[in-house]
Amino acid sequence: VHLAFTVDLEGTVKVWNCQDEDALAALTMPQACFSLEAFLTKDGPFLMVGNSEGDIYTLTVPELRSVSKVNAFNYSVDFLHCSPDKKWIFASGTHQHILPKVLFVECLLRPSEGESPLSVSLPFSSCCRACWAPRRANRITMMFRRASFKKTGFSTFDLTLERTGGRTAIQAHQIASFLLPVHMESPIWMGVSDGNMIVFESGPYLFLFTINGLQLQQFDDHELTICNLWVDSLHVLTTSMDNYLHMYMWEEEGRYPYLKSCFHLEHIRNDYTPSCFFPKAICDNTSVVCVVSRSRETSILVMYSLNV
Repeated sequence: VHLAFTVDLEGTVKVWNCQDEDALAALTMPQACFSLEAFLTKDGPFLMVGNSEGDIYTLTVPELRSVSKVNAFNYSVDFLHCSPDKKWIFASGTHQHILPKVLFVECLLRPSEGESPLSVSLPFSSCCRACWAPRRANRITMMFRRASFKKTGFSTFDLTLERTGGRTAIQAHQIASFLLPVHMESPIWMGVSDGNMIVFESGPYLFLFTINGLQLQQFDDHELTICNLWVDSLHVLTTSMDNYLHMYMWEEEGRYPYLKSCFHLEHIRNDYTPSCFFPKAICDNTSVVCVVSRSRETSILVMYSLNV
């Protein structure tokens, strides 16, 4: 069964099976919700919801029954990202006074009365993106802003669970960090590959850096600013308001993984009407799907078949 999750402006969370018109379940939260993260464990599927008060709810799927509620911050939870092994959950907000946290998922799925879940704060405020490494389940790279210097930086941590003197604690080991040059336009999107590479956009350009700040590649396949970036362990997709999307693929040869430019696709052939909203694209091993909005009332779903 393929499930989808939505939340509206009134804070109503719904789960859908992607086949029926009606939702399988609905739950109206007491506050506005800004982040959703669904994941599958050996105990079944769960949904985590972050709200405007800094709370994280863990719900069963598809019933949306409450399992736990913890308060992570005094400000909204804007990001929730579960690690590939479903062991850790990264939570953060964009507020400058928030330090991102990594929580131990088991504590949220099996809460102990009167005990706070295991967590650790990462010492970088103003987080704007974060990604877990697909092949290193305990490694996370986050993008942050230094407002006073108008700089963007990246910091990478390895998480471990350590037991000392009968107590268990999460340790975050910073293994790399760097700031982008001042002249470089601050990126909005980012992705990672094997845990040592960071890909991000800056204006119309796509860059590949190591986690230590070494630039490996620069691509200029778009004429206008890249407005969306999608990354998985095999592919990188960029979309722009120039009516095109571009696909790259990760290659493993040599000392570092690198990106290979594959193809440049026109969203809607010979249609140069400006988009009202940023086009977004995702893909798997067989197809690419892109949402293009030429008007505020309608969107067009463009699908491509991949011949691999």
